[in-house]
Amino acid sequence: MRLDYLTIFPDYLAPLRLSLPGKAVESGLLDLHVHDLRQWTRDRHHTTDDTPYGGGAGMVMKPEPFGEAFDELLGPVPEEVAQQPSRRATVVFTTPSGEPMTQRLAEELATRERIVFACGRYEGIDQRVIDHAREIAEVREISLGDYVLNGGEVAALAITEAVVRLLPGFMGNAASIVEESHSESGLLEHPVYTKPREWRGREVPEVLLSGDHGRIAAWRHDQSVRRTAERRPDLLAPSVLDDGGEIVRAVPADAAELLVLQRACWAQEALANDSLAIPALHESYDDVRTALAEWDTYVVRRAGRLVAAVRGRLDGTAWDIGRMMVAPDLQGTGLGRRLLAHIQAVAPAGASSYVLFTGVRSERNIRLYKRAGFRPRVELPAPPGAIVLTKPRRG
Repeated sequence: MRLDYLTIFPDYLAPLRLSLPGKAVESGLLDLHVHDLRQWTRDRHHTTDDTPYGGGAGMVMKPEPFGEAFDELLGPVPEEVAQQPSRRATVVFTTPSGEPMTQRLAEELATRERIVFACGRYEGIDQRVIDHAREIAEVREISLGDYVLNGGEVAALAITEAVVRLLPGFMGNAASIVEESHSESGLLEHPVYTKPREWRGREVPEVLLSGDHGRIAAWRHDQSVRRTAERRPDLLAPSVLDDGGEIVRAVPADAAELLVLQRACWAQEALANDSLAIPALHESYDDVRTALAEWDTYVVRRAGRLVAAVRGRLDGTAWDIGRMMVAPDLQGTGLGRRLLAHIQAVAPAGASSYVLFTGVRSERNIRLYKRAGFRPRVELPAPPGAIVLTKPRRG
């Protein structure tokens, strides 16, 4: 793989010669070229930026140096290559307005034969440079995250590390890549331990000392799921339902439909329990919107219609489950059971038990919860006309 870097600060990229990337260069696995963009300027001050059209603060990187750099480094595109985009070089523009850098993107870029990094500075690179690059190469605009750096060099270094370590022969132990965070499983990596067995009063988990590889694998997977749910719940793949639908995280725009569904479901609860003193019946639209910021809420849609929802939040060490609801016309289809399983699966690592409540006369709900392992706890305080059910978290 050949990697080129266009920058006005070549020394910023000196770390490319260190550690494993440096060894890969020495072995011929990587071919690295760092270019000073100023060598393609024409004025005696080697100017690479100018004021923006339309006014505004900051400076914009000029198109001419980049254009000439592309002419020299990439040259004219042969006709046969132009007809096969996969054979073109890839130009990466590091920019906070680009697509997020992910492990999947790193895996994709690792299949390229040549990547040219265009490192922007100031307010960015003249848009015409990017438009021109699309005519002669594959273009990817990539961001490290939702923040702004002084320039694109740091981002180019990070993207390079993520990509080249996936090249065959780069890592001494290729198997070490499989269990990393954001690997094929999509989960964060489990906690890791080494010698000594005890350190400052903290012991290595017993399961890792058992020699039982099945138990160890199960423990590591469980820890990965818990860590992902706690730190990056957005990475958890939505639960796929039997009909191909998904259980996905709610967004503020769902509030109005959640309120309608809530009133439909708790009207049934009011009839079953002969009481209108049910908070869900009296909440407003603003109440529902506020709750979306306080609870992890998940919804199901069918043909664009919001038909089911559930939510959870951590209360001490208990994962508090609430507002589990399924549209009246879909009750009895198994959707409630799937929602209950999902909300338990996404509980954070700090949860050691699950807790919920329902109406004392809500027999269908109570049967569902009992089948899922919940047990009524009449000794625990509950809202008027309700009963609390709990379940320990296993593992």
